[in-house]
Amino acid sequence: QSSALPLGHAARHENTYYNSVGISQRPTKILFLSNGHGEDLIALRIIKAIHNIRNDISVEVFPLVGEGKIFNSSISEGWLKKIGPIKSMPSGGFANQSFIGLLSDIYSGLVSLLFRQFFYTRKIASKDEIIIVAVGDFLPLLMAWFSGSKYFFIGTPKSDYTWTSGPVKSLSDNYHRLKGTEWDPWECSLMKAFRCQHVLVRDQITARGLRRNGVDVSCLGNPMMDCLSLKNSPDSLRNFRKLILLCGTRMPEALNNFRQLLTSVIEVRTDKTLAVLVPTGSDPSINCLVPILSELGFVRSTDKYEDVDYDFLWIKKNHLVFLGPYKFDSWANWGEIGLANAGTATEQITGLGIPCASIPGNGPQFTKAFAMKQSRLLGGSVKPARTIYDLTRNLELLLKDEDLRKSIGNIGKKRMGDSGASSLIANVILKLYQNF
Repeated sequence: QSSALPLGHAARHENTYYNSVGISQRPTKILFLSNGHGEDLIALRIIKAIHNIRNDISVEVFPLVGEGKIFNSSISEGWLKKIGPIKSMPSGGFANQSFIGLLSDIYSGLVSLLFRQFFYTRKIASKDEIIIVAVGDFLPLLMAWFSGSKYFFIGTPKSDYTWTSGPVKSLSDNYHRLKGTEWDPWECSLMKAFRCQHVLVRDQITARGLRRNGVDVSCLGNPMMDCLSLKNSPDSLRNFRKLILLCGTRMPEALNNFRQLLTSVIEVRTDKTLAVLVPTGSDPSINCLVPILSELGFVRSTDKYEDVDYDFLWIKKNHLVFLGPYKFDSWANWGEIGLANAGTATEQITGLGIPCASIPGNGPQFTKAFAMKQSRLLGGSVKPARTIYDLTRNLELLLKDEDLRKSIGNIGKKRMGDSGASSLIANVILKLYQNF
């Protein structure tokens, strides 16, 4: 807060000066480019921090992958605007992990969409003095460079932990070791470009690798850990064992993930009631999950747990499944263990100290390769299983051994870092805005 106040004070004097001499204030806006659900979430965290500090600044967002539904609430409040050609693709943004997914995207108009997005960004940058904040990896970084405007890059998905943790296991590990960073040479060249004002990454080890490649880079923390409630679970669940189940957001893959994960939960042997918390988003909807619950023998329950704030409760013997739309931020800290086939959400709950178990699906997102890479990124705080049987055994082991849960959870906390990064990053962006 102390660093925000001078910025706001200076901005008011600057506005007065520009208005007195009849010159329009520059830059006119900050434009965020993001390329995926996790990147959208991080962008939104930073955008909200900027808005809290300087609500007079025009902020727009251009989600390059998917429809950017996560921004809709802020848009409806009237202070954020979503722009640009937007279209959901069959792969859900994971075409780089599946050749079939890539072909499906191309068939659905991926190439023409990318051309329109690139030239749209360049067109609006030529009309207005804007600062671009690219959030993600190569696509938003390249688009920011192509715009001709000054840009700020927040590299979110890549971390050198993915190839420095454990022994060398693949050709890609050797490739990254040769470069000294997971980021590729062409990405580094865009980070070192004259118009790139600064680069921020998610952890210090990744920043160190980029510095060795000549990139001006900092690490101020991980915005993923912001805005998560740290409250303990409600009193009504105190005597229950608690799992938080995250099946991902890519449809229809998420439905198969949900079926596999819940099938494993049913087989878990425990002498206590097992509460399974399923926070949902726009995808998959509760209506999509209900047929799977019925298929697996769950029935709708009218029991009341007033302090849980859920929408629906389903029950099978001593297994309770709580469904809560958009409850992730408030429920995240309640689980003893995460059962998670997700990307960003898995990283968030491991960052809270909750160990996770997962099982690869049919893709295109949560494949075996993705699961192994995620496990290395998080230092083993999420453990992939080969079969549903193995997944069940992993869950039972974690439920029985509190010391093991704490030990694994501490690794996740260390890898993900502390909260508070969004405000720090917002102030750096505002400083660039101020000195444009």
